Amino acid sequence: MSDEASLDSPVPDAGNETGWRTDDVNTSRRYFLIGAASVAAGLGVVGAAVPFVSFWNPSAKARALGAPVTVDISKLAPGEMLTIEWRGKPVFIISRDDATVAQLESSDLPLADPDSEGEMQPEYARNQTRSSRAEIGIYVGICTHLGCSPKLVETENWDSGEGGFFCPCHGSKFDLAGRVGSGYPAPDNLEVPPHRYDTDTVITIGLEGAA
Repeated sequence: MSDEASLDSPVPDAGNETGWRTDDVNTSRRYFLIGAASVAAGLGVVGAAVPFVSFWNPSAKARALGAPVTVDISKLAPGEMLTIEWRGKPVFIISRDDATVAQLESSDLPLADPDSEGEMQPEYARNQTRSSRAEIGIYVGICTHLGCSPKLVETENWDSGEGGFFCPCHGSKFDLAGRVGSGYPAPDNLEVPPHRYDTDTVITIGLEGAA
């Protein structure tokens, strides 16, 4: 007989009525190998699943672009401002009364880009109020100088009393249409993000066109 017994080779056992017994060590080894084979098979399934899951996860570029944000402005009264987050940036949504709109449309303040000739807004916001609806202004709340966040100021905007946005970091001032004053550090008007009106009171930031 060979010195090496097979995994299940029986050996004599005088205490067993059959006269034979199964080697406990070899049996344990067999169970170990069976278990190891099962684990390896399981790891193979997990390994096959990882590329599948990764395929369905959004890419870093897609996450950076950010999803559109829908906001209800039905409770926003004239003179009030709502701040939301879009793409990790604050977005100001301000409601303007008729007097403010008229003031913006006939403003004689010294502005760096009064006619919105710079590429800081969609085409439908290239007007005196820099908006698709004159009574609602939508602006990214980041100063175009060094990325600080301006504050809404109700008065003291070039002594006009009409209010606007003031950046406390370096002193840039913007009117209520997000237009920067001439001679201030900020080189451009506040950005107008792409947006659409799904209804009269529901706006989606990050999408354009009709609902």
